[in-house]
Amino acid sequence: MSVLWGVSFDATPLSGVVVEFLKTARRFAGHRVHLDLGYDIKADKGAFFRPYRDEAGLLPGWVTLDRVEGVDGIRGYDREFVDRVLREVVQHGDETLRPEIDRIAGELAGKIVATWERLGVTMVMVENGTLPENLTYTEALYRAIDRYGARHRLGRFVFWRDHDLMWQSEPGIAKYGRFPYPGVPTPRNSPHIHYFALHEQARAKTLEWVPGLRNIDVLPNAFAIAPARVDDRNAGFRRDHGIPGDVPLLARITRIIPQKRIDRDLHLLALLPDAWLFVAGDVAEAPSEHDRLAGLATRLGVRDRVVFGGWLTPYDTAVPGRYSVRDLLAHATVVSFLTSYDYESYGNPVSEAIASGTPYVTSGYELYDVVYGRKGFRAPVLDIRARDLPDAAFAREVSELITDEGKRADVVRANSELGQAHFGTRVVDDLVDRLYPPPMGAGTRLSVVLPVYNEAANLPEVLRTLHDQRDGDAPLDKGRYEVVLVDNNSTDDTVAVARAFAASHPDLALHVIGEAEQGVSCARRAGMDFAAARSRNRPDTDPGERFYLVSADADCRVDPHWLSELCTAMEESKAAIGVCDYYYDASHFTGRPRLWDAIQRTLRCRAVTFSLFGGFPDGKGFAVERDAYERAGGIEIFYQLQDGKFVSHLSDDWDFGIKVASGGDAITYAPRSRVEINPRRVDHAIDEVIAGRAYGSDGIIVMRDIRPSVPAAASDLTEAEARQAWEFSIKDFTPKNTILPVLLTPTLLEDDAVTAFFGADLASRLARRIAEIRDEMRVVDFTPIHAYKTPSYRLYFEFADELFACLRRHVGDDIGFPPPLPPCLAEIPAERFAEFVRYYCEDRESGEAHNYFGNGGVF
Repeated sequence: MSVLWGVSFDATPLSGVVVEFLKTARRFAGHRVHLDLGYDIKADKGAFFRPYRDEAGLLPGWVTLDRVEGVDGIRGYDREFVDRVLREVVQHGDETLRPEIDRIAGELAGKIVATWERLGVTMVMVENGTLPENLTYTEALYRAIDRYGARHRLGRFVFWRDHDLMWQSEPGIAKYGRFPYPGVPTPRNSPHIHYFALHEQARAKTLEWVPGLRNIDVLPNAFAIAPARVDDRNAGFRRDHGIPGDVPLLARITRIIPQKRIDRDLHLLALLPDAWLFVAGDVAEAPSEHDRLAGLATRLGVRDRVVFGGWLTPYDTAVPGRYSVRDLLAHATVVSFLTSYDYESYGNPVSEAIASGTPYVTSGYELYDVVYGRKGFRAPVLDIRARDLPDAAFAREVSELITDEGKRADVVRANSELGQAHFGTRVVDDLVDRLYPPPMGAGTRLSVVLPVYNEAANLPEVLRTLHDQRDGDAPLDKGRYEVVLVDNNSTDDTVAVARAFAASHPDLALHVIGEAEQGVSCARRAGMDFAAARSRNRPDTDPGERFYLVSADADCRVDPHWLSELCTAMEESKAAIGVCDYYYDASHFTGRPRLWDAIQRTLRCRAVTFSLFGGFPDGKGFAVERDAYERAGGIEIFYQLQDGKFVSHLSDDWDFGIKVASGGDAITYAPRSRVEINPRRVDHAIDEVIAGRAYGSDGIIVMRDIRPSVPAAASDLTEAEARQAWEFSIKDFTPKNTILPVLLTPTLLEDDAVTAFFGADLASRLARRIAEIRDEMRVVDFTPIHAYKTPSYRLYFEFADELFACLRRHVGDDIGFPPPLPPCLAEIPAERFAEFVRYYCEDRESGEAHNYFGNGGVF
């Protein structure tokens, strides 16, 4: 079993740091989880070398409390030494202790590695390790990570998250010195560590401190956004704590220490005569602070309305016999967080309130706006830079929130929607799943990548066809393939549908990841990169075995033998890319013979040329061998301007095929691997299809949403419309499918089958003309996006009559003759025709050539 070792530098059983560790660790299903609370790390908590007592009872049963063995036997390492290092080295820059720090760090590293070896640790989570409470231990941890990771050839097995950093933790007293923190060990680049900051400001400040730091992402604290409700388990919460059932209840869920400023809550309570206050926290952590607060409550006359309730279990955990923070919030009217200005970083109680559907009030602490305020979260905010304690005006604002149910409901609704977007569990799941994906089985040979955007309605049937794949007469072994669904910011139930399908079909590995940058190209790349990286970590695989990344489309169904036939074609040919066959269901076009004829003629042409040249990949269905994918640099994303904004280019599949082919790798056609195209692609864009503008104009390729709000009218084309649709289809088809292959690979013209298709004379003249254009354009290859279009268009015009004669000869007489020339070329003298074709095709100012040929496949 995989083993996850967690270490918290907080030295507290139930801090926000530990709670976030528990949430994240739960995502790594299948790991045995060990947690070191850091008692032997942090000096100011008074727990150095103290044995664990009842702390395990506060944590879920799947967590084993543990610690590094033998630390107390290291000469010179104790609480006093740690405190001295913090004071002398960190705060005052005195380097006298460096030799001793080095010696102890070396011994500590050995102890850490020995503990990990004993347990068989496969993953490490470090919480707050950069904060220099104990730079000796931090240094030891870095050494242990490097040593252990190299010994076991691990990748980035360390998840290093900093909840607090020097500029967030009591900067007023310069507890950790001042920027650039010369005494503090900086985060370092390691092949084994991925760093996480809680928000963009923390990431930016970290990179300001360590400009060359790589592998650092923003990972906000995450919460399941769902109302906390009174249920059978927590119905007695108020009764058990002596709180009347009908009074407004303020909940304070922080440690009882001076920095949390719970005195502000007591002053607020004095201004809210009908309310009660519940303070959840260990009264024994700082006894003098508890005594001070109890005395203040008495002086303010509110002691009988204050409950110091002690420890509650973490927000979303359930420990038998104990209440949780969520149980408190089920009964709370408002959560209060009137904390110190410069002590807090993220402010988890605010997130917990938002997630539970409870309004909150807060102080305007230093990072409140960064984390919540600027995102639009709604709450009364006490401006503690202007006044230290709540006053009557602030109390009135809080009272209105408590008493006005309509306002409270509006606040909850707005905050819940924002919470889902900014720190809902899906936000974190997407990043964690991407960086720390579940392992891939040794027998997996194909990873099917499915980019999706708002496909909840169509997805179940698409997933069913992927699940029901066959190999001959038997089901295809589910251990041979997996599905990677890449959600591209769906706003419907797409992800929920996918997860429900995965839960009901556990025999098929279905992974759901997210891609924040909008665009199918970005989503396809994210999925293929995800699968390629994981495939290299499969256990016990033959080094010579080929692994395939397969593209599918979220609105197209695949035939039962789609994968097996595609894999067979790839294995037999050893090609870098395998291209599928595509078809429409004829029954959908019953009563529309003209439209059906135009579609079928295009697909017949495609079948002939793909059999001859191998074709180019289409996102609806192709496979690429993983090593070839990585040799080509993966799916490359290009950008273009659309309505004054940069958007990702949408023909990544063709452009990727061009990169692969121009690099010398072969493409094979798998005609028995078939994909059914969703007819909505034609039905709901028919006007643009007819006009050749279905995917944009003037060289800008756009993706229009073709999901209908109402069913499309199933009428046939007129004769004129059918002719126009066919002409645009064949104009789009011919340069890309009969010219481009030989333009990229002129040696194809020496192949007997290709020569037979063109005829010896035409093949020879094409070869000469391609060489001339290459020399004239001074182009070494045609890899850059769209660089192939101009020469393809030129060759089309120069050889159109002969190319159409080839198509008539090999596909059928109904292919006909070339569509009319652009009017500007019709009257050009024959001797100057090629010259003016060049001007026409290279006129990037007007985009006329793009409009003549269309901007994407019509059928």
